[in-house]
Amino acid sequence: MMSDADVIGEQINQFDQAATDQAATDREALGDAAGEAPTFDWGIILVSAAVVLATVGWGILAPDNFANFASSALSFVVDNLGWAFVIFGTIFVGYMIVIAVTKFGTIRLGGDDEAPEFRTVSWIAMMFAAGMGIGLMFYGATEPLTFYREGVPAHQPQEVGTAMAATLFHWTLHPWAIYGIVGLAIAYSTFRLGRRQLVSSAFIPLIGEKGARGGFGRLIDVLAIIATIFGTATSLGVGALQIRAGLSASGLIDSPGTWTIVGIVGVLTLAFLISAVSGVGKGIQYLSNANMILAALLAIFVFVLGPTISVLNLMPTSLSSYFAQFFEMAGRTAVSADGTAGEWLGGWTIFYWAWWISWSPFVGMFLARISRGRTIREFTIGVLVVPSLVSVVWFSIFGGTAITFEQNGTSIWGDGTAESQLFNLLHQLPGGTIMGVVAMILLGSFFITSADSASTVMATLSQHGRTNPTPWVSALWGLMTAAVGMVMLTASEDSLANLQSITIVAASPFLLIIIGLMFALVKDLRNDVQYLDHRSQLDFAARLARERRIHAEHVRAEELKARRQKRLAKRNKQTPMK
Repeated sequence: MMSDADVIGEQINQFDQAATDQAATDREALGDAAGEAPTFDWGIILVSAAVVLATVGWGILAPDNFANFASSALSFVVDNLGWAFVIFGTIFVGYMIVIAVTKFGTIRLGGDDEAPEFRTVSWIAMMFAAGMGIGLMFYGATEPLTFYREGVPAHQPQEVGTAMAATLFHWTLHPWAIYGIVGLAIAYSTFRLGRRQLVSSAFIPLIGEKGARGGFGRLIDVLAIIATIFGTATSLGVGALQIRAGLSASGLIDSPGTWTIVGIVGVLTLAFLISAVSGVGKGIQYLSNANMILAALLAIFVFVLGPTISVLNLMPTSLSSYFAQFFEMAGRTAVSADGTAGEWLGGWTIFYWAWWISWSPFVGMFLARISRGRTIREFTIGVLVVPSLVSVVWFSIFGGTAITFEQNGTSIWGDGTAESQLFNLLHQLPGGTIMGVVAMILLGSFFITSADSASTVMATLSQHGRTNPTPWVSALWGLMTAAVGMVMLTASEDSLANLQSITIVAASPFLLIIIGLMFALVKDLRNDVQYLDHRSQLDFAARLARERRIHAEHVRAEELKARRQKRLAKRNKQTPMK
């Protein structure tokens, strides 16, 4: 008969052997996936392309009808699903923190001894540029200034701390938690378990292999491509409009119009194609590193030549206000502020949450693609904490400068158009015209990295989850995205707003998909060999402790028995016999 310790030891040996066999199987599967012939999933490609082209055609041929539908659909989503976006936005943050701090955090996204594919600096630069580079440029000055001028629900205008807290709430932990869940689920499924690099493959623990490869799984991947195309096209639109405003503010082009937009989109598309055909390891990495350098130079310029002391004072104020008002902001719904917060939430918080979710398919998949070899804890810290800290610094510099100028009577508000306010700020500083040109270059390079990562993800989805898709396939998806952006920008003045609305509506089902990914990932992690080994060690330790306790109790009982017998013998000896 084997003792409990022998049984547990045998189980540990079996788990160790299983881990070795699984790692070998995973490396073999991933190697085959990377080197397989470039096949295409025409069902996903044709359905995705048909939906995109039909939507664009609708916007061109019947712009008024399209605008009415987009507005009504967006209102429906905000009015009926706003509570879900608010609640689950914070749940996502808590979920990522719990996953990181538990024993799951030590599991590696790849083989147990696999090293990270990219250096940490490049890894952070790529994730940051893909995640929200253009957004920071567009909203860096205008959002804090807007909240300062107009106030937020239940707060008055001219509250600096509140304005900064609301901005950081939209741009720090919450969006990156959304990206992180999608990225972590796909990275674990692909690099740890050897599945295809698809959103649908991460659902195998819930719907099985057959379901993931069937109609439901294909629907998930189609929705991912559709959301990616419209989300990237919208970022192209935002970037193009801000570059046009920069050209006008710098005096390089007088009264830029539609043809200016066409030229900007054309130049950006050409630059993106050059980056796309070079592959992820070269194009995106080099451009992302360059982006970080240019963004740092721009921030340092504003920090040094702007109101430096005010910015330094604002950083701790922003963080303290963020944490002090966190639960108020996290619980703010349409009934807040005596029922007047609904419209504000629809234009800001709920809009952002839906917007981040619409970006989560391609940003999440791209995060997975560049995070191979990292542990779950490293992934969470890198994805959740580092970009959030950068956002705090960025908004403190640009938002703080904009608010200080407003207080000093040199407002950058202008006509209220967000795309021109960054350049209004720069041009109030010495050498601001030159830095305005740098800002335009940075906007262009941010779009290139976003489009590059998005097209890589779409190529992966359309090639059965290949880890390294064919570069020209990525380029073709990028061309379609650029065409969507070009058409929608030039069709009418409201086309970009309509495109944003449709993007949010089309991506709303991803709220349910992300919730499903949370459960699928936990189910996978609980079956991980490393976690099972940890559980078996805990079980072994518990059994060993139980045996020690039983042994100690037995020894103590024997000692008590011996003492009783000794006392009895002594008593008998002392008692005189009659």
